[in-house]
Amino acid sequence: MSFRHILYLLPLLVFLGMSVYFALGLGKDPSELPSALINKPVPEFDLPPLLEDIPGMAAADFGGEVVMVNVFASWCVPCRAEHPLITRLADEGIVPVYGLNWKNEKADAKAWLNELGNPYTRIGWDLSGRVGIDWGVYGVPETYIIDKQGRIRYKHVGPIFRQVLNESLIPIIQELQAE
Repeated sequence: MSFRHILYLLPLLVFLGMSVYFALGLGKDPSELPSALINKPVPEFDLPPLLEDIPGMAAADFGGEVVMVNVFASWCVPCRAEHPLITRLADEGIVPVYGLNWKNEKADAKAWLNELGNPYTRIGWDLSGRVGIDWGVYGVPETYIIDKQGRIRYKHVGPIFRQVLNESLIPIIQELQAE
């Protein structure tokens, strides 16, 4: 085979290589955003409370029990949609739910919780969004499951729907609680 024949095959080889690359990419779920923090301790942080009667949230608050952290904001429409399911988890005692109020004015967040109810055991107020960045928050809502050792074990990006709750979150929570 001469050099000229190899040159003729080169575009075909490039095309085949690109086809394989894109075919593999199409098989991935675009809603799954990887987190570099999975199986790592929660980042160091200390947030003031959003409400006067409920404590804020800090890294020192994790450990000893499985906890779910829900990142929310009053301006987030999907947060409103998932709120009844978050409330169900808390009301049924399935898992303590901590709230991370992200990039939200305090008065707006308080009004939102007054309207929809407050399922959170603790609520940290992250007006600047700095703690959210440390957690790897892409946007709201996001939900994290933290194990008994204070490590992030699961991250869900986007609103929680009943199927996600029943088929993903609750089984992970129960598995971690049994450990």
